[in-house]
Parts: sequence; C-alpha cells; structure tokens
Amino acid sequence: MKAIRVTEFGGPEALQLLDAERPSPGPGEALVKLTCAGVNFIDIYMRNGSYAKSATYETPLPMTIGMEGAGTVVELGAGVAGFEEGARVGYCLARGSYAEYAVVPAWRLARIPDDIADAVATTLMLQGCTAHYLTHSAFALGPEHTCLVHAGAGGVGQMLIQLAKRRGARVIATVGAPDKADIARARGADHVVLYRDEDFREAVMSLTAGRGVDVVYDAVGKDTIAKSIRSVRRRGLCVNYGGASGLVKSIEPLELGEAGSIFFTRPHLADYTASAEEIAWRTGDLFKACANGGLTVVIDREYPLAAAAAAHERLAARGTRGKLLLRVGH
Repeated sequence: MKAIRVTEFGGPEALQLLDAERPSPGPGEALVKLTCAGVNFIDIYMRNGSYAKSATYETPLPMTIGMEGAGTVVELGAGVAGFEEGARVGYCLARGSYAEYAVVPAWRLARIPDDIADAVATTLMLQGCTAHYLTHSAFALGPEHTCLVHAGAGGVGQMLIQLAKRRGARVIATVGAPDKADIARARGADHVVLYRDEDFREAVMSLTAGRGVDVVYDAVGKDTIAKSIRSVRRRGLCVNYGGASGLVKSIEPLELGEAGSIFFTRPHLADYTASAEEIAWRTGDLFKACANGGLTVVIDREYPLAAAAAAHERLAARGTRGKLLLRVGH
C-alpha cells in the first residue's frame, strides 16, 4: 500500500510517500480501507518532534502519521463485536491514517450514518469531537455564559462557534482577516474581533462591561495566551488546546492569581474520548446535528495523498477557512 511515512522529525519535507506493508488487525482491532484522512495540527506536532516526549501521542520513528480518517472495514481481528466487514466507519487518535489502509482499535470506531459523507464524517472525528468536548465537558456552556473563541474561521473554530450557540452561549470570536470575519459571523458569532486591527483583550472587556468572558478557547497559543488569560472573568477558565503560533512552553502560576484567580488547562482530546461510550455520545451528537441542519461542516480543500506536504504548509500558514483533507483515492 501507499503511505506517508516520517523517518526523521522535520518540516513538511519530512513527509515521504512510500510503499509500506499492508497491516493486519490483531485482537480487538479492525483494518480500515481509507477514503479520507484529516489534516490537523496534531500531525504537524508529531511530524516536527513537538510531541516526541508525549506518552499520550507517541511518535516512534519511522512512523505513518495521521490521526483521523474514514473508510470501510475490510477485516476484523479476534474478539471484535459491533462491527462487520463493509461497515462505514470514522475514527480519530489512532496513528496511521495517511495511508491506504490503517489498523484501528475497534473501540475507537464510530459507525457513519448513511446520510453523512465520508469527508464530513472525517471532519467530525477529531475537529468535531474537539469542539464538542470543549463546549460540553471542559467547560459546559449554557445561556448564562460568554466565551471567546480564537481562530473562529478555522476548522475547529467554526464548529466551536456553532456548538456554543446551540448551547445558548454568547460568542466572541477572533479572526485575522475581513473575509474570515464574515465566516465567523455566518457560523453564528455574536461579535467578531479582527485581532490585527484591534487589541482583542480590550475588545472583550468593552463587550463584557469589564467583567471578562467565562471561558477562552485558545488554539493559537504563544501569540495570544498572555492576553487570553487576562480576558477571563474572576475564577473563570482559560483553555489552551493548540499552538498554531507556537506551543505554550510555560505559564507563571502567580499570573493566574493576578488575572483573577482563574483556572488554566491544557487538555488532550484523548482524555475526553476515553471510552467507546464517550466516543458514541460525542459522534452521535455531531452526526445528528449535522443531519438536521444544525451544524455546518466546511471543507476548505482536499489534496491527494501524495500532496500531504502541501496540506501541512497551508495549515501551518494559518490560511485555512475550514477543514483540510487528504483523499486517499479508493
């Protein structure tokens, strides 16, 4: 089979399209013939060595990267129940989706409904489940809350806005360009801040009468985290779940106290999709919302498997207006 392999950490040039042995499922596993693979910042962190010391997202070299995909089950390992050969499935957080076939722990699979396309289902796996746990679990939003969503026109950002609005919250979004502001507004943002033109913390304080937001969802990281912390209300929460501008290396504990005794967390999706039941809940919610028109999934563009490096370059440049996918080609 063809697969994108990484033999040493590095830039997009480290992604190599190579021939690889088709894997076989072991006990409790399924072999999935992939149609789509999602392109996410976690793939960049795994490719460039940022997660080299992570015990949650291991990066043994050489490796096939990719943590999100959809396709069809073609073989089942011993002891797998609940799925059959031919079942359409999606999954995330099993490394190896930049390939024609991938072995996936069966408990991580989500059955794709007939009315959901593979491209949409792929998007709802990692990005969708991220937006779901942020709005439902890391901080359970309600009508009484106001949240700040950075990168509101990105793949996760657009779904974050929509899920926050479905839960009744008020949403302030930041974006980097006027056309991105239009996207964030179309997804339901109540207020949009062009962070290159105005100080987003000052805008937040003006919009909240000096109180601050209940929660900040920050996937930008290094460039925004200091002001994000200062945009939160007293005893509110700052969630750093990514690092599009660079990973956050440290936070001064006293700064959290000075900002209003706020709480800070840097979560992993793996801890919020820790069982088959939790995955079924999150994906079931997302599939239902998408099918009834309550959740819009935007595909920015699709690349062939061989163009994975170009997809990484576009994502790293923060020029996306939705999801990036690799079409595996079956």
